[in-house]
Amino acid sequence: MKEKATLASLSPYVPGKPMAEVQAEYGIAKVVKLASNENPFGSSQKVQAALKDALTDLEYYPDGGAKELKAKLVEFHGVKESQLLIGAGLDDVIQIISRSLLNSGDEIIVADPTFSQYELHAVIEGAKVIKVPVDDKGQMDLTGMLTAISERTKIIWLCNPNNPTGTYLPQKEIANFIARVPEDILVISDEAYQEYVTIEKESSSLPLLSTYSNLLVMRTFSKAYGLAGLRIGYAMIPEALNRAFEIVRPPFNTSSLAQRGAVVALEDQGFIEQTVAVNQVELAKWESFMLEQGLPYYHSQANFIFFDTQQDSQLIAKKLLEDGFIIRAGLRTGWLRITIGHKEDNQQLRDHLVKLL
Repeated sequence: MKEKATLASLSPYVPGKPMAEVQAEYGIAKVVKLASNENPFGSSQKVQAALKDALTDLEYYPDGGAKELKAKLVEFHGVKESQLLIGAGLDDVIQIISRSLLNSGDEIIVADPTFSQYELHAVIEGAKVIKVPVDDKGQMDLTGMLTAISERTKIIWLCNPNNPTGTYLPQKEIANFIARVPEDILVISDEAYQEYVTIEKESSSLPLLSTYSNLLVMRTFSKAYGLAGLRIGYAMIPEALNRAFEIVRPPFNTSSLAQRGAVVALEDQGFIEQTVAVNQVELAKWESFMLEQGLPYYHSQANFIFFDTQQDSQLIAKKLLEDGFIIRAGLRTGWLRITIGHKEDNQQLRDHLVKLL
């Protein structure tokens, strides 16, 4: 038996070590995970209460059409039900999109660096990935992306705010960009961290959906909403692609608990506001720390900070792991990404970094 040829150049995703495993391996009482951009403040108490009440009828398949969640999203965003694609996190949504649209020989355009799953699923489908480096401020180079368009271009991925840089491009620039992209090329705005943006009042590309038929916008409940463990995300899509996506989407790809949790999470925007407020305070402390230490970093509009250690970041990450801090290395040589955590954890981590750096 032979594996699919396009898998030859790829490697399986290796998740970070679970907190319990780190505790056992290093004999540490407390482990702080700041590697995956999860919400350190948990999730809405209303969601937790609702999930306890939802622990019934688990012997039945979930609603394959996610009707209740779609109805809530229609109300929340003002879109049509036919514009919604629900997935088991955005990883699932990205896979559905890539499998539905990409053929061998097609091209996608991405920033470099950006979220790795865009490239992974394109390569699996036999497509070529065109990478356009971010500028010296860590922002996506939209002019460079336009220049990279060819007759084979099928999708352009815009992660805004971008992961791992945390940088954000204003919606005016996004709109001007889409206006210059040929209509047969799908532009995807991945807004996984949109809730954290404070630099601009209208920080989503959603209003542009009514103007551009080749725009798709993605959102998730894994970050600010704190529901990463439930695996639930969604996209607002061009209606013309609804049929293709629904053919490819597994019939019961999201659980009953995930759908219910997402519905209640949308109803508790107070939790989101509180999360964002604390994140901004702690993010400012991290940026001040970088300036004090003379460490290059990118201004973030997300719940993490990406900075240059100016030395072996893998070694630093290993030493921090031994001290009970799980952070993210390996995204760029010499750089580390740290999720914004609790006040006390952030300060202790900075104290450890001063000793190591």
